[in-house]
Amino acid sequence: MKFEDNLKQLEELVRKMESGALSLDEMIAAFENGRKLVDTCQKDLESIRLRIEKVTADGPKPVEIVTNANGEPDIAL
Repeated sequence: MKFEDNLKQLEELVRKMESGALSLDEMIAAFENGRKLVDTCQKDLESIRLRIEKVTADGPKPVEIVTNANGEPDIAL
């Protein structure tokens, strides 16, 4: 499941739990399911954070200006 889907499910569980319409057994089951969803969302967020760090860790590549045999500037990446 996608992060967004898990988050929506979690929000719906919270709404049901806060409504007071659940029995004690239903409340416990919802809490257990919610805990699993929280764990999954946290893992997804950690994975996303690591991906972003990987992409941004290198930073922009410097541009080095060099000259060719004729003394004219060449751009090397």
